[in-house]
Amino acid sequence: MRALILGGIADASLLAAEIARAGIDAVYSYGGRTRAPADQPLPTRIGGFGGVSGLADYIRSERITHVIDATHPFAAEMSRHAIDACAETGTPLIALERASWVKAPGDIWIEVGDVNAAAAALPEAPANVFLAIGRQHIAPFATKPQHAYTLRFVDPPEAPLPFAADVIVSRGPFTLDGELEMMRTRGIASIVARNSGGDGARAKIDAARILGLPVIMISRPKLPERLRVESVAEVMQWLGHRTCLGA
Repeated sequence: MRALILGGIADASLLAAEIARAGIDAVYSYGGRTRAPADQPLPTRIGGFGGVSGLADYIRSERITHVIDATHPFAAEMSRHAIDACAETGTPLIALERASWVKAPGDIWIEVGDVNAAAAALPEAPANVFLAIGRQHIAPFATKPQHAYTLRFVDPPEAPLPFAADVIVSRGPFTLDGELEMMRTRGIASIVARNSGGDGARAKIDAARILGLPVIMISRPKLPERLRVESVAEVMQWLGHRTCLGA
C-alpha cells in the first residue's frame, strides 16, 4: 500500500499523523498556496501536478494505491482532477470532507452561489466588512470600493491588493472570544464567508450570531459523486487500519 494525501484542511494533518503511526507508506501533498506549510510526519511534496494527466502520471510513477482527497471544500478543481485521475488509473479514492455549517436560530445568512454573487449582495452604503474568504477570491469586491474591508490571511500578501484593506495575518483555529473582540473593535457590520464547515473556522459564524450581524454565506461548489467520509477514523478504516485517536 502507498497512499497519497491531497492536503488542505486541518484534519489532513491529523490523518497524516495517524497514517505515520500505523506505518503506512504515504506522501502528503500541499497545493503550494501557503508559503510556510505546517510540518508533516510524512514525506511531503509541494506544488501542483499539472492537471489530470499530471496527477495520473504521478499516481503511476509513484505506485500510489490509494488517494485521500483532504483538500479544502472549495478546492473544487483539485477535487475534480483527483476524481478524473483516479478513474483513469483505476485508483481507489476517498474524500475526507467536513460537514457544511447549518443555519441555526439567530443566524442572519444571505446564501449565495459564488464570490461574484457575494460581492453583489453587499449593501451600497459604506460599511465595515470582514472578508473571511482567502486571498485568492477577493478581486470581485473591488466593485464595491466604498466599504472598509478587513481581510485575514495565513501569509502576508505578496502583491498589492485590488482595493484598500486592513490585513490581519494569522493562522487559525480562532476562538469565539477572539472573533468577538476583533469584530467589535473594528466595528464589523457584515461578514462574507465560505461554507467551509468544521470547528476551526466556525467561531466567526458564532460571533456573528451573537452580535446580530449578517453573513453572506457562499455555498460549496458541486462535485461529482464520490466516496466521502467526515472523520479520520473512517479513512483509516477504509485503509484497513484502526485509528489511535482517543487512545
